[in-house]
Amino acid sequence: MTYGADGHPPPQAQYPAYPPQGYPPPGYPQPGYYPPPGYYPQPGYGYYPPPAPQALKPGIVSLRPLTMSDIFNGAVSYVRLNPKAALGLTAIVVIIAQAIALLIQIGPITSLGSLDPETVNATGGLGVSDPAFIGLMLSSMAGAATTTIAAIVLSGLLTVVVGRSVFGAKITAGEAWHRARGRLLPLLGFTALEVLAVTVLVGIAAGLTALMYYVAGIGAAVAVGLLLLLGVAALTIWGVTLLIFAPVAIVLERAGLVDAVTRSLALVRKDFWRVLGIWLLGTLVASVIAGTVSVPFSLVGQLMLMAGASTTGTVVASVLISIGGAIGQIITAPFTAGVVVLLYTDRRIRAEAFDLVLQSGATNRTADSGEAIDQLWLTPPQP
Repeated sequence: MTYGADGHPPPQAQYPAYPPQGYPPPGYPQPGYYPPPGYYPQPGYGYYPPPAPQALKPGIVSLRPLTMSDIFNGAVSYVRLNPKAALGLTAIVVIIAQAIALLIQIGPITSLGSLDPETVNATGGLGVSDPAFIGLMLSSMAGAATTTIAAIVLSGLLTVVVGRSVFGAKITAGEAWHRARGRLLPLLGFTALEVLAVTVLVGIAAGLTALMYYVAGIGAAVAVGLLLLLGVAALTIWGVTLLIFAPVAIVLERAGLVDAVTRSLALVRKDFWRVLGIWLLGTLVASVIAGTVSVPFSLVGQLMLMAGASTTGTVVASVLISIGGAIGQIITAPFTAGVVVLLYTDRRIRAEAFDLVLQSGATNRTADSGEAIDQLWLTPPQP
């Protein structure tokens, strides 16, 4: 062994001590140690970022860009939040409209008298005079108009209910009516313009088809007619989709007819296919549900019409079919209206950062005041 100058052996080399096997390295929390709240290990030691903050959800949807499931769930949730306003108003409007339409249709039927085989003329046709037939056609048109007007009124009322439900606010049927009644005239005007536009398209297609029949015969007329029919259908879907938010803007933004059309075009134009897809899917779901509910009533009504041609049987069958249609509308109309309004909300959030406005209103306890909520929808678009 080598000794130093002082006669003592040199000091032993110092090496770092290793912890016993199975223990974590120095600086890492020891077994039995629990870190304080909010502590996260440093990178390299199993670091996990803190969870992202949840979006504010004061009502039926989170105040952030919405997914399709958010929209569909919200379209159901607002009915649970405001059942009296949503289902109550729907039932009142639908029942009144169906009753009026049914009375309008039954009048000409009863005026025709019995439709038993004794009234069948020698040629095999029903002994129905031309005035009675015209009255029957006019009554059908009047019934359709009544149903359309009722649908417009109902859409305005339900739009108000959904607008309040976004913040979790309650609303009564009377409040919804007070809020929407001043916007019914612009809604009717917008619908009249839509019907006029579709009528013009159909008239042009029918005229061109007739012209082709006289020029080139029946074969060419059928081919051209089918092409024009497809074109009219495509143009109708395209136009309806572009203007789908105009009624919502009329009610929630208190916009005029021209401004509402402009707003809808601006919101839909950059996300046309998504709006179309979600709207069509929601409409398909509602149609399937309504059809399923009304099938028993329609089936019995059709069987009664096929079994006998008496006036009484015809009236009873019409009543049954109307009842089935009314039940289907009461169930599905709130869902359809909710999908459209929440799609509009999503588009404003994505295009105008409108979620910041909604979050500010919810944070400031705007949900405590229905009038303050209504004012939020009037906020100008963000730059």
